[in-house]
Amino acid sequence: MELDLAWILTLFVIGFAGSFISGMVGIGGSIINYPMLLYIPPAFSFIAFTAQEVSAVSAVQVFFATLAGIFAYRKGSFINKQLVLYMGIPIIIGSFLGGYGSKFLPDSAINLTYAVLALVAAAMMFMPKKGDDAGNLSNLQFNKRLAFGAAGFVGMMSGIVGAAGAFITVPIMLVLLKIPTRVAIASSLVITFISSTGTAAGKIMGGQLLWIPSIVMVVASIIASPLGAKVGKTMNMKVLQWVLAGLISATVVKIWFEILM
Repeated sequence: MELDLAWILTLFVIGFAGSFISGMVGIGGSIINYPMLLYIPPAFSFIAFTAQEVSAVSAVQVFFATLAGIFAYRKGSFINKQLVLYMGIPIIIGSFLGGYGSKFLPDSAINLTYAVLALVAAAMMFMPKKGDDAGNLSNLQFNKRLAFGAAGFVGMMSGIVGAAGAFITVPIMLVLLKIPTRVAIASSLVITFISSTGTAAGKIMGGQLLWIPSIVMVVASIIASPLGAKVGKTMNMKVLQWVLAGLISATVVKIWFEILM
Protein backbone atom coordinates (compact mmCIF):
# COMPACT_ATOMS: atom_id res chain seq x y z
CA MET A 1 0.00 0.00 0.00
CA GLU A 2 2.89 2.33 0.83
CA LEU A 3 4.42 1.50 -2.52
CA ASP A 4 1.16 2.33 -4.27
CA LEU A 5 0.88 5.64 -2.41
CA ALA A 6 4.47 6.54 -3.24
CA TRP A 7 3.84 5.69 -6.89
CA ILE A 8 0.72 7.87 -7.00
CA LEU A 9 2.54 10.73 -5.25
CA THR A 10 5.39 10.50 -7.76
CA LEU A 11 2.95 10.71 -10.66
CA PHE A 12 1.16 13.64 -9.01
CA VAL A 13 4.41 15.61 -8.60
CA ILE A 14 5.32 14.93 -12.26
CA GLY A 15 1.87 16.09 -13.38
CA PHE A 16 1.96 19.17 -11.14
CA ALA A 17 5.37 20.31 -12.42
CA GLY A 18 4.46 19.79 -16.06
CA SER A 19 1.08 21.50 -15.74
CA PHE A 20 2.43 24.51 -13.83
CA ILE A 21 4.93 25.11 -16.61
CA SER A 22 2.16 24.42 -19.13
CA GLY A 23 0.08 27.30 -17.84
CA MET A 24 3.08 29.59 -17.49
CA VAL A 25 4.56 29.29 -20.99
CA GLY A 26 1.55 28.10 -23.02
CA ILE A 27 2.55 24.50 -23.66
CA GLY A 28 0.61 21.35 -22.87
CA GLY A 29 3.18 20.11 -20.39
CA SER A 30 4.15 16.97 -22.30
CA ILE A 31 7.55 18.42 -23.17
CA ILE A 32 8.21 18.06 -19.43
CA ASN A 33 5.98 15.10 -18.59
CA TYR A 34 7.08 12.80 -21.42
CA PRO A 35 10.72 12.38 -20.28
CA MET A 36 9.78 12.51 -16.58
CA LEU A 37 7.18 9.73 -16.95
CA LEU A 38 9.67 7.73 -18.99
CA TYR A 39 12.65 8.03 -16.64
CA ILE A 40 11.56 8.98 -13.09
CA PRO A 41 9.35 5.98 -12.11
CA PRO A 42 12.07 3.38 -12.86
CA ALA A 43 14.62 5.59 -11.06
CA PHE A 44 12.50 5.10 -7.91
CA SER A 45 12.24 1.34 -8.57
CA PHE A 46 8.69 1.51 -9.92
CA ILE A 47 7.70 -0.37 -13.07
CA ALA A 48 8.69 1.65 -16.15
CA PHE A 49 6.04 2.86 -18.57
CA THR A 50 6.48 2.09 -22.25
CA ALA A 51 6.67 4.96 -24.75
CA GLN A 52 3.16 3.98 -25.95
CA GLU A 53 1.78 4.25 -22.39
CA VAL A 54 3.57 7.54 -21.67
CA SER A 55 2.27 9.12 -24.86
CA ALA A 56 -1.31 8.07 -24.02
CA VAL A 57 -1.17 9.39 -20.43
CA SER A 58 0.43 12.63 -21.69
CA ALA A 59 -2.35 13.11 -24.23
CA VAL A 60 -5.08 13.04 -21.56
CA GLN A 61 -3.05 15.21 -19.15
CA VAL A 62 -2.51 17.84 -21.85
CA PHE A 63 -6.26 18.01 -22.52
CA PHE A 64 -7.06 19.01 -18.94
CA ALA A 65 -3.93 21.13 -18.35
CA THR A 66 -4.66 23.38 -21.32
CA LEU A 67 -8.38 23.60 -20.50
CA ALA A 68 -7.53 24.80 -16.99
CA GLY A 69 -4.93 27.25 -18.35
CA ILE A 70 -7.40 28.77 -20.81
CA PHE A 71 -9.65 29.93 -17.97
CA ALA A 72 -6.79 32.00 -16.55
CA TYR A 73 -6.40 33.87 -19.87
CA ARG A 74 -10.07 34.09 -20.88
CA LYS A 75 -10.65 37.68 -19.65
CA GLY A 76 -7.73 39.29 -21.49
CA SER A 77 -7.26 40.17 -25.19
CA PHE A 78 -4.39 37.74 -25.67
CA ILE A 79 -6.37 34.87 -27.25
CA ASN A 80 -6.50 35.58 -31.01
CA LYS A 81 -9.60 33.86 -32.45
CA GLN A 82 -8.41 34.00 -36.07
CA LEU A 83 -5.09 32.38 -35.17
CA VAL A 84 -6.92 29.71 -33.20
CA LEU A 85 -9.21 29.01 -36.18
CA TYR A 86 -6.47 28.73 -38.83
CA MET A 87 -4.26 26.51 -36.68
CA GLY A 88 -6.89 24.67 -34.63
CA ILE A 89 -8.74 22.95 -37.49
CA PRO A 90 -5.72 21.35 -39.24
CA ILE A 91 -4.02 20.46 -35.97
CA ILE A 92 -6.97 18.45 -34.62
CA ILE A 93 -7.20 16.45 -37.86
CA GLY A 94 -3.46 15.77 -37.85
CA SER A 95 -3.35 14.96 -34.14
CA PHE A 96 -6.17 12.41 -34.42
CA LEU A 97 -4.44 10.64 -37.31
CA GLY A 98 -1.11 10.66 -35.49
CA GLY A 99 -2.64 9.60 -32.16
CA TYR A 100 -4.48 6.65 -33.66
CA GLY A 101 -1.68 5.70 -36.04
CA SER A 102 0.91 5.55 -33.26
CA LYS A 103 -0.44 2.14 -32.19
CA PHE A 104 1.28 0.71 -35.27
CA LEU A 105 4.69 2.19 -34.42
CA PRO A 106 7.44 0.72 -32.22
CA ASP A 107 8.58 2.61 -29.10
CA SER A 108 11.84 3.56 -30.82
CA ALA A 109 9.94 5.35 -33.61
CA ILE A 110 7.80 7.28 -31.07
CA ASN A 111 10.90 8.38 -29.14
CA LEU A 112 12.67 9.41 -32.35
CA THR A 113 9.65 11.46 -33.50
CA TYR A 114 9.60 13.23 -30.14
CA ALA A 115 13.36 13.88 -30.28
CA VAL A 116 13.22 15.38 -33.78
CA LEU A 117 10.26 17.64 -32.92
CA ALA A 118 11.98 18.86 -29.74
CA LEU A 119 15.22 19.52 -31.62
CA VAL A 120 13.42 21.65 -34.23
CA ALA A 121 11.53 23.52 -31.49
CA ALA A 122 14.75 24.19 -29.56
CA ALA A 123 16.49 25.57 -32.66
CA MET A 124 13.55 27.87 -33.41
CA MET A 125 13.49 29.25 -29.85
CA PHE A 126 16.96 30.74 -30.37
CA MET A 127 16.00 32.51 -33.60
CA PRO A 128 14.97 36.21 -33.63
CA LYS A 129 11.34 36.66 -32.65
CA LYS A 130 8.77 39.36 -31.99
CA GLY A 131 8.26 40.20 -28.35
CA ASP A 132 6.18 43.38 -28.34
CA ASP A 133 2.71 42.93 -26.86
CA ALA A 134 1.79 46.60 -27.20
CA GLY A 135 -0.66 47.95 -29.76
CA ASN A 136 -3.89 46.52 -31.16
CA LEU A 137 -3.65 42.81 -30.40
CA SER A 138 -7.05 42.04 -31.94
CA ASN A 139 -5.93 43.05 -35.46
CA LEU A 140 -2.80 40.92 -35.86
CA GLN A 141 -1.74 39.96 -39.38
CA PHE A 142 -0.05 36.63 -40.14
CA ASN A 143 0.54 34.22 -43.04
CA LYS A 144 -2.62 32.11 -42.96
CA ARG A 145 -1.44 29.44 -45.42
CA LEU A 146 1.77 28.94 -43.47
CA ALA A 147 -0.18 28.75 -40.21
CA PHE A 148 -2.61 26.17 -41.66
CA GLY A 149 0.06 23.95 -43.23
CA ALA A 150 2.43 24.04 -40.27
CA ALA A 151 -0.38 23.23 -37.83
CA GLY A 152 -1.47 20.17 -39.83
CA PHE A 153 2.06 18.74 -39.95
CA VAL A 154 2.74 19.47 -36.27
CA GLY A 155 -0.60 17.93 -35.30
CA MET A 156 0.21 14.64 -37.01
CA MET A 157 3.76 14.41 -35.63
CA SER A 158 2.83 15.45 -32.10
CA GLY A 159 -0.20 13.16 -32.09
CA ILE A 160 2.21 10.24 -32.38
CA VAL A 161 3.91 11.14 -29.08
CA GLY A 162 0.76 12.41 -27.33
CA ALA A 163 2.26 15.88 -27.05
CA ALA A 164 -0.45 18.03 -28.68
CA GLY A 165 2.37 20.02 -30.32
CA ALA A 166 2.39 23.16 -28.17
CA PHE A 167 6.14 22.99 -27.58
CA ILE A 168 6.61 23.51 -31.32
CA THR A 169 3.51 25.61 -32.16
CA VAL A 170 4.71 28.36 -29.81
CA PRO A 171 8.11 28.64 -31.58
CA ILE A 172 6.30 28.58 -34.95
CA MET A 173 4.06 31.46 -33.84
CA LEU A 174 6.98 33.46 -32.48
CA VAL A 175 9.50 32.88 -35.27
CA LEU A 176 7.57 32.15 -38.48
CA LEU A 177 4.28 33.98 -37.90
CA LYS A 178 5.81 36.85 -35.84
CA ILE A 179 3.09 36.70 -33.16
CA PRO A 180 3.70 38.67 -29.91
CA THR A 181 4.78 36.48 -26.99
CA ARG A 182 1.73 36.63 -24.71
CA VAL A 183 -0.66 36.26 -27.64
CA ALA A 184 1.28 33.19 -28.77
CA ILE A 185 1.16 31.70 -25.26
CA ALA A 186 -2.56 32.32 -24.69
CA SER A 187 -3.62 31.28 -28.22
CA SER A 188 -1.40 28.22 -28.02
CA LEU A 189 -3.27 27.00 -24.93
CA VAL A 190 -6.53 27.07 -26.92
CA ILE A 191 -4.96 25.45 -30.01
CA THR A 192 -3.29 22.81 -27.86
CA PHE A 193 -6.59 22.08 -26.12
CA ILE A 194 -8.23 21.59 -29.54
CA SER A 195 -5.33 19.42 -30.69
CA SER A 196 -5.39 17.33 -27.52
CA THR A 197 -9.00 16.31 -28.12
CA GLY A 198 -7.92 14.60 -31.34
CA THR A 199 -4.78 13.11 -29.80
CA ALA A 200 -6.57 11.82 -26.69
CA ALA A 201 -9.42 10.37 -28.76
CA GLY A 202 -6.93 8.59 -31.01
CA LYS A 203 -5.06 7.12 -28.03
CA ILE A 204 -8.26 5.97 -26.28
CA MET A 205 -9.65 4.42 -29.47
CA GLY A 206 -6.32 2.70 -29.97
CA GLY A 207 -6.66 1.06 -26.54
CA GLN A 208 -3.43 2.58 -25.19
CA LEU A 209 -4.69 4.44 -22.11
CA LEU A 210 -3.74 3.64 -18.48
CA TRP A 211 -6.60 5.00 -16.39
CA ILE A 212 -5.11 5.36 -12.88
CA PRO A 213 -1.95 7.29 -13.95
CA SER A 214 -4.13 9.41 -16.25
CA ILE A 215 -6.55 10.35 -13.43
CA VAL A 216 -3.66 11.28 -11.10
CA MET A 217 -2.09 13.47 -13.81
CA VAL A 218 -5.44 15.11 -14.58
CA VAL A 219 -6.02 16.08 -10.93
CA ALA A 220 -2.53 17.59 -10.79
CA SER A 221 -3.21 19.47 -14.05
CA ILE A 222 -6.44 21.06 -12.85
CA ILE A 223 -4.67 22.40 -9.75
CA ALA A 224 -1.34 23.48 -11.24
CA SER A 225 -2.11 24.86 -14.71
CA PRO A 226 -4.14 27.93 -13.58
CA LEU A 227 -1.43 28.74 -11.02
CA GLY A 228 1.20 28.67 -13.75
CA ALA A 229 -0.91 30.86 -16.02
CA LYS A 230 -1.25 33.51 -13.30
CA VAL A 231 2.53 33.56 -12.87
CA GLY A 232 3.08 33.72 -16.63
CA LYS A 233 0.81 36.76 -17.07
CA THR A 234 3.01 38.79 -14.71
CA MET A 235 6.45 37.59 -15.86
CA ASN A 236 8.78 39.53 -18.16
CA MET A 237 8.33 38.37 -21.78
CA LYS A 238 12.03 37.71 -22.34
CA VAL A 239 12.12 35.60 -19.19
CA LEU A 240 9.17 33.58 -20.48
CA GLN A 241 10.94 32.99 -23.80
CA TRP A 242 14.15 31.90 -22.10
CA VAL A 243 12.30 29.58 -19.70
CA LEU A 244 10.64 27.84 -22.64
CA ALA A 245 13.90 27.71 -24.63
CA GLY A 246 15.76 26.25 -21.65
CA LEU A 247 13.14 23.57 -21.00
CA ILE A 248 13.03 22.48 -24.63
CA SER A 249 16.84 22.45 -24.92
CA ALA A 250 17.29 20.37 -21.76
CA THR A 251 14.76 17.85 -23.00
CA VAL A 252 16.47 17.66 -26.39
CA VAL A 253 19.84 16.87 -24.78
CA LYS A 254 18.32 14.17 -22.57
CA ILE A 255 16.24 12.40 -25.22
CA TRP A 256 19.00 12.42 -27.87
CA PHE A 257 21.51 11.16 -25.32
CA GLU A 258 19.21 8.20 -24.61
CA ILE A 259 18.72 7.48 -28.32
CA LEU A 260 22.39 7.72 -29.31
CA MET A 261 23.78 5.90 -26.29
